[in-house]
Amino acid sequence: MQLKFGKFPVVVASSPEMAKQFLKIHDRVFASRPALAAGKYSGYNYQAMSSAPYSPHWRQAGKIFLNEIFNAKKLESHEHIRAEERHKFFSRLCSLSGKPVMLRDHLSRYTLSTISRIVLSNKYFSESENEESIVNMDELLGLVDEWCLLNGVFNIGDWIPWLSFLDLQGYIKKMKALYKNFDRFHNYVIDDHQAKRAADKDFVAKDVVDVLLQLADDPNLEVKLTKDCVKGLLQD
Repeated sequence: MQLKFGKFPVVVASSPEMAKQFLKIHDRVFASRPALAAGKYSGYNYQAMSSAPYSPHWRQAGKIFLNEIFNAKKLESHEHIRAEERHKFFSRLCSLSGKPVMLRDHLSRYTLSTISRIVLSNKYFSESENEESIVNMDELLGLVDEWCLLNGVFNIGDWIPWLSFLDLQGYIKKMKALYKNFDRFHNYVIDDHQAKRAADKDFVAKDVVDVLLQLADDPNLEVKLTKDCVKGLLQD
């Protein structure tokens, strides 16, 4: 069954046989996502793998994630981080025994702390008023929540392009503001990692940022990783 969502034709796979045609037999033909505003403004102009069209960049990003970041050896090497953050998570819950607990907030903090240590090594955000950092945990959680929201909204301008300049729902304005805040954070993290690399002659990559920055210097890559590419993949 074919439908029309604004300018996009949409085909509904209503049986396992048709789903196989889309996902397995002709998967490359249907691998690209629509070029939505969220990918432009919050995905570094479609440099993030989650919004990039099927292309040499998309294929290379997949290989980087599979071979350099999410391979079994790398994941196993981060087990101590997951164990430490689990311990902190349960300790916080135990300290609140007998009190009402909003579990979602604690799970969000636990997830963000774990991922940030794996991806960035340092957390780069403060968890109390006494700590100094570029952003505090609540602000960063707010950015992540808004990123998830804006990447899932139905933006009229995406589907009816001649209305996009009006930004009828105000989503583009919010996406641009979100981009500025995330870009400031990413620049701070990348600059800090580059400074540490430059200061250490025997530098060894410790986290995802280090791996991506090393790959960005590799002249043999099929598609050069620009700074925006690195930021987009970090955001993924």
